Amino acid sequence: MHRLSEFIVGLLFGLGLLLSGMTDPSKVQGFLDLAGTWDPSLAFVMGGGILVGFVAFTIAKKRTTNVLGGALHLPTATHIDKRLVLGGLLFGAGWGLAGFCPGPALVSMAAGQDKALVFVLAMVLGMGIYEWAERKPKATQP
Repeated sequence: MHRLSEFIVGLLFGLGLLLSGMTDPSKVQGFLDLAGTWDPSLAFVMGGGILVGFVAFTIAKKRTTNVLGGALHLPTATHIDKRLVLGGLLFGAGWGLAGFCPGPALVSMAAGQDKALVFVLAMVLGMGIYEWAERKPKATQP
């Protein structure tokens, strides 16, 4: 049942990305182009996502299990540090340059967009480099 629900939720998410225009890099870049011909339509997509997330987290905080009865693991980190800020800036720069973030890139890649394939390959390479750097022994200060 878990795999079926994962598939249905993923399918619904992918369809939402397609319908909202998040898989069109020019639409995303038009939203980010505040000084040019700004396209505010994705602000409604983000607002809808924030609203759904707010309601879902409000309900989830009152529960101890997820909808299918499994353990519910909510985020516990509340500290904003340098790594979080730098990661957000890097994510935003990549989103602005390519017009993709991870979810829409995967949907676009599955739809056959070459640009999305390049983005996903670069994303996977970046994740691999991050994992390698995290496992690398840290040099100690004298």
